[in-house]
Amino acid sequence: MSLPDARGYFGRYGGKFVPETVMGALAELERAYAEARADSSFWKEFESLCHDYVGRPTPLYPAQQLTAKLGGATILLKREDLAFTGAHKINNALGQGLLAKRMGKKRIVAETGAGQHGVAAATVCAQFNLECVIYMGEEDIHRQASNVFRMKLLGAEVHPVTAGSRTLKEAISEAIRDWVTNVKNTHFLLGSVVGPHPYPMMVRDFQSIIGQETKKQMLAKFQRLPDWIIACVGGGSNAIGIFSPFIEDKRVKLTGVEAAGRGLKMSQHAASLVEGRVGVIHGTKSYLLQDEHGQIMSTYSIAPGLDYPAVGPEHGYLKDSGRATYVTATDSQALEAFELLSKTEGIIPALEPAHAIYYAAKLATQLPPQTLMVVNLSGRGDKDLDIVWQALQENR
Repeated sequence: MSLPDARGYFGRYGGKFVPETVMGALAELERAYAEARADSSFWKEFESLCHDYVGRPTPLYPAQQLTAKLGGATILLKREDLAFTGAHKINNALGQGLLAKRMGKKRIVAETGAGQHGVAAATVCAQFNLECVIYMGEEDIHRQASNVFRMKLLGAEVHPVTAGSRTLKEAISEAIRDWVTNVKNTHFLLGSVVGPHPYPMMVRDFQSIIGQETKKQMLAKFQRLPDWIIACVGGGSNAIGIFSPFIEDKRVKLTGVEAAGRGLKMSQHAASLVEGRVGVIHGTKSYLLQDEHGQIMSTYSIAPGLDYPAVGPEHGYLKDSGRATYVTATDSQALEAFELLSKTEGIIPALEPAHAIYYAAKLATQLPPQTLMVVNLSGRGDKDLDIVWQALQENR
């Protein structure tokens, strides 16, 4: 059965848990995407721009020095850090930008945590001549100052969000409020596989280009599929993008790595699949971090893009079905992997995929060399250099 179902559910997860004021906007978006999804010319334009503008396909790179140092499984990196704007976020931004044009929308609102989605949205708006408004938590604005400057340089307005934890959760809430108020001329360009239907499906579809390319590249280079695919998980878009074309290939193991922050026992983390319970947030039913009263808990991760208290509903379905497994890496472990990849391969990763690199490196030592392991390197680390420098100084 193809998921989600007609109501937007992945098993028990997903759906549309929104006020009546939002239902009209979602219905319009659902109709527009259903038409675009069935239109081959829409996908032809998307694929053409992915090639000519984004620079796809991104390489599947054999990390020979890292593999040799670890002495175990062969590690391959899906180099989304080489996509235009420096992360996988541009894939979805481009697809939704094309959809917004098709719907006749002239204005885009978007949320961002690490800033990579904000940069991608601002880039697409500049390309398509659309007004762009980005909501970003005040805490993340301080942590990701270079990306804030990039967004403004590209012509976007960046609105600081000062409520709550001043991070991604509140940024999404503010973007939704703006969208519903201005729905006639505005599209909400949501950056991950979260939110109400059709967003989890739509973002997955645009990001699945990562996994489609990976499958073709594996067959071309090795004449077989990988044994393992590993990706970091915040909201979950890079992970579902590389996982989804392999879901029916049961021999391929799928592992998502969440942010354990300062430690699960300290409750300063963002591991919603590993530590969360089922609930509803931002219009969707999934795993989320909540206290004994059902209130959303504060989250923490050194990686701003993983600092979200919930996860996309399809990941909840993959967890419960056993098709994917989910583990964690702490801040210190991610920093260790950040340095490891930089020094062995000359590739500086973003802090988000550094979590996946850590787990892959740990796992690789337990496996034979003929094991082929793909890690989704979902972004580059330029944006995180100040964070990493400060953290390393504090730890030494």
